[in-house]
Amino acid sequence: MLCQLDPVADPDLLVGSSTCDDAAVFRLNSETAIVQTVDYFTPVVDDPYTFGAITATNALSDIYAMGAKPLLALNIIGFPVGVLPLEVLVAILKGGADKIKEAGALLAGGHTVEDKEPKYGLAVTGLVHPDRIVTNAGAHAGDVLFLTKPLGIGIVTTAIKGDLADQTAYQEAVNLMVTLNDRSARVMIESGASACTDVTGFGLLGHLYEMVSAAGVGAKLQLSKIPVLSQTRSLAAMGMVPAGAYRNLQYLEQMLKWENGIDEVDRLILADPQTSGGLLIAVSRERAETARQLFTAAGLSGCEIGEIIESTAPQILIE
Repeated sequence: MLCQLDPVADPDLLVGSSTCDDAAVFRLNSETAIVQTVDYFTPVVDDPYTFGAITATNALSDIYAMGAKPLLALNIIGFPVGVLPLEVLVAILKGGADKIKEAGALLAGGHTVEDKEPKYGLAVTGLVHPDRIVTNAGAHAGDVLFLTKPLGIGIVTTAIKGDLADQTAYQEAVNLMVTLNDRSARVMIESGASACTDVTGFGLLGHLYEMVSAAGVGAKLQLSKIPVLSQTRSLAAMGMVPAGAYRNLQYLEQMLKWENGIDEVDRLILADPQTSGGLLIAVSRERAETARQLFTAAGLSGCEIGEIIESTAPQILIE
């Protein structure tokens, strides 16, 4: 919808909306830029404390994806007063506050409105050196693509809502959603990544498309190397696929080239909307081994899933 508004230009607006990046970046001086993002959504799990923690982790991810340090957060809340007890609201806020504290940031207030269903999110501000911003637009042909969390969160949470996911699937998904991307971001910075984005509502394919489109390149993915939560394929085969996955796939149809034999389930998994997903990081081939070593040293599963390729159009090949 922003394309319907007058474009915003300022020499100190280093990252705006033109490249569909994760956050806005504004230069304050030669040493400091502020990074700002906002995100909120309805519950993906029943437990209010866990919902708050997931939402805060998701909002912080945009700051990490830009190579920045979270500084300040403000709550954004919609709550059905008189329908749910206020203890539910308190638990949501405690979950968010604990994650903000874990990130080393400050929760400094917020705003609440009455709503028909609970909604929670945060506006987060971070700091970064203007010369050290990592955007989604810096990828180059030959870069190696790393993904730091497995896919399938949207499919599993859909199954949770339908009471079709067992406790193992539930806990596996929750553990991912409440894991901050802070350590992955440090690896990204230390390995000299050329581009990064976090994988959220547009799925892996949608956010990769934003990356290649912004950089004027293409990408090639190896399906067998892409990590997926353990029960994702069986749940997707049962029809536990969020509507957003179908929308993402339909939107990207003309930009994707599938190798023969890749079935509908795998296609939907790659388009599955993720809540608090991992980072998608492009690293030059010369620095890829450094990134692998850093992921290992940090105890992280940075999976090499493909590469950036030369292309006259922002096309994604899936093999």
